[in-house]
Amino acid sequence: MEDLNQIHTIISGCCDKNRGSQELLYRKFFGYALSICMRYAPNREEAIEIMNDGFLKIFQRISTFDNSRPFKAWLSKIMVNTAIDFLRSKKKLVFTDQAEHYHELGKEDNVVEKLSYDELLMHVQSLSPAYRTVFNLYVMEGYQHNEIALLLGISQGTSKSNLFKAKKILQEKIITAAGKGTTANTTVNFAVHKNE
Repeated sequence: MEDLNQIHTIISGCCDKNRGSQELLYRKFFGYALSICMRYAPNREEAIEIMNDGFLKIFQRISTFDNSRPFKAWLSKIMVNTAIDFLRSKKKLVFTDQAEHYHELGKEDNVVEKLSYDELLMHVQSLSPAYRTVFNLYVMEGYQHNEIALLLGISQGTSKSNLFKAKKILQEKIITAAGKGTTANTTVNFAVHKNE
């Protein structure tokens, strides 16, 4: 409860444009915000640029924050939207056309559990910006295809196709990294892990 009161006090200071409160908020949520941005950016430098743009938006819009809702969820949504805006501005979001067929990859092997977070992040960052964005929105943020389509201005089929292709590429990279060498009889489980 003390932490919640502290956050509300910091937010109140940010509403008053208090630089000390803004610095406290930045420091308190730096790691969390950066971890979100790292999933969308190909490298740390771009992730920090996205995160700083996101914090600027937070400070500009902090007075619209509803104190009855979790601050982390609000911050997360702003960081995700800032990452998408950043990728659009750099013309990095190029989506492939819908696939005629796609099926859900199997879920029997937990190869992902054998990798560290940094190894998994490296594989996700190696995806094209379009695949990486759809993958993160669906798997990490818990968005549905209709929401992704609306957010990115694409069709649901394109969202599904990009997710399928991203999972397939990741499956091949992760299995190779795990030392199995072949993807013939091994599958990777990508469970949905929604941010707090």
